[in-house]
Amino acid sequence: MHPRYYVELEKYQRLIARKNEKSPHYNGIYDRYKYPVLTARHIPLFWRYDLDEKTNPYFMERLGVNAVFNAGAIELDGKFYLVARVEGNDRKSFFAVAESDSPVDGFEFWDYPIALPDTEPEETNVYDMRLTKHEDGYIYGVFCSESKDKTNPDLSAAVAEAGIVRTKDLKTWERLPNLKTLNSPQQRNVVLHPEFVNGKYMFYTRPMDGFIDTSSGGGIGVGFCDDITNPVIDEEIITSRRKYHTITEVKNGAGAVPIKTDRGWIHIAHGVRNTAAGLRYVLYVFATALDDPTKVIAEPSGLFLAPHGIERVGDVSNVVFTNGAIARDNGEVYIYYASSDTRLHVASTTIERLVDYTFNTPSDPLRSADCVEQRCSLIEKNLKILRGDEK
Repeated sequence: MHPRYYVELEKYQRLIARKNEKSPHYNGIYDRYKYPVLTARHIPLFWRYDLDEKTNPYFMERLGVNAVFNAGAIELDGKFYLVARVEGNDRKSFFAVAESDSPVDGFEFWDYPIALPDTEPEETNVYDMRLTKHEDGYIYGVFCSESKDKTNPDLSAAVAEAGIVRTKDLKTWERLPNLKTLNSPQQRNVVLHPEFVNGKYMFYTRPMDGFIDTSSGGGIGVGFCDDITNPVIDEEIITSRRKYHTITEVKNGAGAVPIKTDRGWIHIAHGVRNTAAGLRYVLYVFATALDDPTKVIAEPSGLFLAPHGIERVGDVSNVVFTNGAIARDNGEVYIYYASSDTRLHVASTTIERLVDYTFNTPSDPLRSADCVEQRCSLIEKNLKILRGDEK
């Protein structure tokens, strides 16, 4: 073995063994953590280097990894699993399972990445898998299946569809047909609801006219299908709508699988607005009714989580994105979010705090004058408390 292998192995082992710690950031809603939970440096050496000295005398990286981000998340038998998007130096993404006994550190990748059944001959790239424990007994992975748009000679022109796989152990995966939405040419950020609704499978969709632009797409959609082995949606109902001069002005999309609470389904989604420096992605929250998951019943104002500090720097800067969260039986919630398409972080909260935030945070009045009035009301209330005027 090349001597350099042992130097790099010691670095890798230190990284895996490093304990995470809460950051000093405080807002009462969630705790951020100092270190990312997954980065390109978490990739095993034997994925990147040829360890044979004869064929790699200088111990060079042969198959480099550029980024690890956008992970689906699930807890099984007391262990925590992340199905991460791994992007090679060649820009192709693939999925790999990282496992830990802790929700905030110690994640190690399994020996091999996931080899998805190759049933879509035109598919070039796959990414951003959401993991849904469905009441039918399967774990479903819904992800973006990207292919070249052959009707457009532009090399950047692509077609996005929702790919679907299912498993019971994260090891053996069955590929189902890609989701078809009859009224939307393209789909991204599709999430499968964890329960049947009126006996049907329910998907959260994002109707899109093109690969990047939502154009006429009004927001996060909902659609139903009878048979997930032949997934066809003929109508999409818009739930969380895009709105002018808000964090969802350019587009929005479903994030993690919604979390069921006694007040409603809590959704952690992403919103996008344009700036002079380009698109800015943040996370936001809304809730839908237990008896009708298509009906929005709470919309806290503004963003829930935005990129801070080093999180703003990366391949696609000024971005946070989530497609995985774990809500434990003991009330703990762990939200896995990526920053700038480069690395994966975690924020922790509880069901109680999420419910309080979602249902007691005022909604966006949508006009500056009304926002000032809203804030002045809060200030007036608080000044009375500080002066002792209110008991």
